[in-house]
Amino acid sequence: MRKEVLTINYAKLIVASLAVGLASTLLADSLKRITAYYEEGILDKAHGFPWIFIILPSIGITLIYFLRKYAFKNKQNKGIKEIYHTIEERRNELPAYKIPSHYINGFLTVIFGGSTGVEVSTVVATATVGAVARKKASVAKAHKTELICAGVAAGIATLFGSPLAGLLFSVEVIARRVSKTILLSCFCSIFVSWLFMSLVENEMLFKQLSVSGWEMRAIPFLLILSAIAGLLAVYFTKSVIFIKEKFGGISNNFIRVNLGAVLVGLAILAFPQLYGDSYHAFPELLSRIEERSFSIPFALTILCISLLKPLVASLTLGAGGDGGVFAPSIIGGAVFGMFVALVSNQLFGLHLSPLNFALIGGGAMLSAAIHAPLTSVFLTCNLVNNGFELFIPMLVGCFVAKYTAKLVCSYTVYSYKGKKTKPKELPDPEMHLAG
Repeated sequence: MRKEVLTINYAKLIVASLAVGLASTLLADSLKRITAYYEEGILDKAHGFPWIFIILPSIGITLIYFLRKYAFKNKQNKGIKEIYHTIEERRNELPAYKIPSHYINGFLTVIFGGSTGVEVSTVVATATVGAVARKKASVAKAHKTELICAGVAAGIATLFGSPLAGLLFSVEVIARRVSKTILLSCFCSIFVSWLFMSLVENEMLFKQLSVSGWEMRAIPFLLILSAIAGLLAVYFTKSVIFIKEKFGGISNNFIRVNLGAVLVGLAILAFPQLYGDSYHAFPELLSRIEERSFSIPFALTILCISLLKPLVASLTLGAGGDGGVFAPSIIGGAVFGMFVALVSNQLFGLHLSPLNFALIGGGAMLSAAIHAPLTSVFLTCNLVNNGFELFIPMLVGCFVAKYTAKLVCSYTVYSYKGKKTKPKELPDPEMHLAG
């Protein structure tokens, strides 16, 4: 009898995981495509009227504020930490409204220039798909984590075209443990994602770029870059927490929304590369490095972009934008990797590849920001053609960055619990503007 019950439960889990995988894949793919389309369109038109950059983030975040206040009845979004609460507490559930809430808010944030990405919006929305499906399909409560992980795995796999990255993110960051049922549910969902990507054109993020090998003499510079990327991730984590706390103390909603949004707009006016998720800036900056000889102003421009991206992303979240640490970490670390290659080539007469160092910098900073080195390796190697030629140096870089960051700061924006000295819980670093 017990075997029959287990067989039925496993069958329900497999069917539910396949359904969750399909729904999450469609959600992630549509959000990625429409966001990229409108972000590119608005950015292209804004270049003709650069001063509009100052007000675009305010438009997006103000729309989010009113949607949250009237459409979602002032219900708060707490990002990935809310997934943790749901997994840890049996009675806690992710309500269905979080699917449209994160989908719409992530879209509005990025297309109007909010300097973050739709990755965390996708993660929470797809986790909610899994949680809702568990109830609808009458799957045992013991499998709540499995279906949440199935949704997230399919979402990340679809966003980055990497089923392994989706699986590893679900295990490393969401479940934070491994079990045969978690692996079963995730394999089912990423299989659906992989099948969908095989049937529907799903190009890698930087399809025009290709890695052409790795040189052993670059190892010392790799280690330096990785350690600094770990420190940059700590800077990002501290910035998000500090700015969220300060903005959380502003009682006037108009000031809270527009102060951060206008600061973001001013930063974009100075450096348009900071607009939205900034993925558009990656190949553009690489081509500029290859086309022109070294100059101090250009090197300083690259350095400023790498340091400002985490800060402007923090301001976006503080003002009420919907997003997280993926895109800012990848771009911030990648641009800093370009800077290291550019300066090292000039000072030491080397020929370090700016693309290789950009990819390792992006992967290393992401690894340090979310404490997930394996996810970061497979995700970043899948961004360009022949990216897995960097697998070993990327693996080294991601682990060096993670443990450098942990030496300085033991928590991430996901695991931060607030200051113990205050009885009232501090604002969640991933929480968005409350009405």
